This record gives sequence, C-alpha cells and structure tokens, in this order.
Amino acid sequence: MSTQTLSPGQQAAGTTTYRECVREAIREALARDDRVFLMGEDVGHYGGCYAVTKGLLAEFGPDRIRDTPLSESTFTGAGIGAALNGMRPIVEIMTVNFSLLAMDQIVNGAATLLHMSGGQFNVPLVIRMATGAGRQLAAQHSHSLEGWYAHIPGLRILAPATLADARGMLWPALEDPDPVLIFEHVMLYNATGPTPDADAVQAVDITHAAQRREGTDVTLVTYGGMLGRTLEAAEALAKDGISADVIDLRVLRPLDEDTVLSAVRRTRRAVVVDEGWRSGSLAAEISARIMDQAFWDLDAPVARVCSAEVPMPYAKHMEQAALPSVEAIVEAARGTLGKGAS
Repeated sequence: MSTQTLSPGQQAAGTTTYRECVREAIREALARDDRVFLMGEDVGHYGGCYAVTKGLLAEFGPDRIRDTPLSESTFTGAGIGAALNGMRPIVEIMTVNFSLLAMDQIVNGAATLLHMSGGQFNVPLVIRMATGAGRQLAAQHSHSLEGWYAHIPGLRILAPATLADARGMLWPALEDPDPVLIFEHVMLYNATGPTPDADAVQAVDITHAAQRREGTDVTLVTYGGMLGRTLEAAEALAKDGISADVIDLRVLRPLDEDTVLSAVRRTRRAVVVDEGWRSGSLAAEISARIMDQAFWDLDAPVARVCSAEVPMPYAKHMEQAALPSVEAIVEAARGTLGKGAS
C-alpha cells in the first residue's frame, strides 16, 4: 500500500477544506440570486482576513463584493437597509469581538424590526463572523460570544462544525426572511475532509441538531469548534468501555431541544461542552432545559466543560489550558458514571 506525501497547502484529490466550503457556498449564492452581495472589511481585494473570499472580487466585481470602511456599525446598518429594500446581503464581520461595535444594529435593529413594525418588515440579512480561540490572537480576538446572540429573540444563530454544514447552511440562511448569524470557528478554516456530495449539502437544514456519534452510556452535547475535541473524547471513552453519544447542536437559536432531550433520556447522563465561559453560558441554558424536562430520566447531574473564566492568554500553552480539553471532557463523562479520575 503506497502513501502520498503532500506538500504544505496541497490536499489529496477528492478532499477540500472548511474554508473552501464556505467560499463555494458564497459563490453559489452569488451566482444563484442577483440580489445577493457580500460586504465587509477586506473581503474584496485582500480576499478576506481568513482567505475565505479570495477570488470572488475578480469573478463577481465590486458591485457584488464590497470592501467597507472599518466601521462595523455602519456597514451592518447598511446591510439591514439593503435587506429591508429587497436585497439579500451577506455581511462579514472579521471576528466576533468586532461585532460588539455593531451590537446596537443587530440587537436593537435587525432582531426587532419585524416585531416593532407589527409584522410588516422582515430583515433577510445574513451576518457571518469568525469566532473562538486557538490561534494565539490573545484576549481581544479569541471570544466565543455565540451564547450572547443566542439570548436574543428575532435572530437565528448557526454554528457549522462540519464541511457539509459549512457548505450547505448559507443558502437556507439567505432564504430565511429574518436575520441569521453564522459563527465560523477560526480553528476550522483549515480543517480538511472529503468533499461533501450534493446529497449531503442539500440535506443540511438550519432547524435541527445532528447526532454525530451513537452511544448508550452518556450524551455529549456540543457545537462549533468543540465538536472535534468532543468526538476525540468519545473515542477515548470507547477505549475505556464507555459508549458516548455525541450531539452537535448546529443551531443555537432556536435550540433543537427535542433532539437533545431524546438523547439524554436514552443514555440517562449528559455532559455539555461549550467554549464559552461557564457563568451565564449557553451550557447553563442547555443544562437547565435538561433538568427542567428530563430530570426524572437522569441517573447523574448534568456536567459542564467550559473555558476558564479569564481573558484568553496569548501564550500557546496557557491558551490551551484555558480551553476545554479532551481530557476534561473524558473526566466529566467518567464522573457522570461514578468512575472518578482515570
């Protein structure tokens, strides 16, 4: 059996990256609907901070691929206005921390206009942004704030963790009459895997969680950049004779609680893995819903694995220590089974 050595940046035939899946999704949307356009900082001539939009300016021109000033509030507001006037804008905010500069536009504008207008004005806007830590971008650019936005009625919050979801979620998001925020984890852009086939892409929806691994002993609930580590933890648990079920939330608002509760009732134990901080986290909300609706089905308290409650360190070893680890997930799962430290 021969093996092929790939040079840096080269990938095997039939494979692709998360980055290329996102780019292809944008390209398809632009080609499919003349109302779709992309706007954001450095999305045109530079090709995007994470090279997601590289080549799109040459293909579609400056009317469809629009470089904006460094003013998130301004261009997010322009996107809302364009959506109100019949366009289908894709607004790219470079990193999630910069979205705080557009918080008023998103929370007080896009999310509320349908309600405030008595149902007269939809805002079919898609906002994409990079989220998460792991690239040594320190405290200012390493936030996981999806849970903040998942708190807001009027928004749909997506967190694609697989290549198929990265490829398939954008179009249904653009078809949604209301604002959709898509959080792309920075550590996934280079993730490589088989090119999703048409059936896999078309099967992607933006309403349901997905079961990524079947198990009988404990349910691990996660999303986004933590899916890979959670699956690694499930593999490690399997070597110890523990069968772990893995649920990828994918949609953070509205939560598909039926899928989560069904899995928890089957395994009778749950661990929620969330890159956000523990206090007031999305993990806290999921834990509360499990306790509210499946308490009598549980054989152990719900466990949570979250990031350390500190500004993200710059030093690589400290950054990794602050994030949920495979080891921490394994120990939390073992704890629900009364096995203690391994």
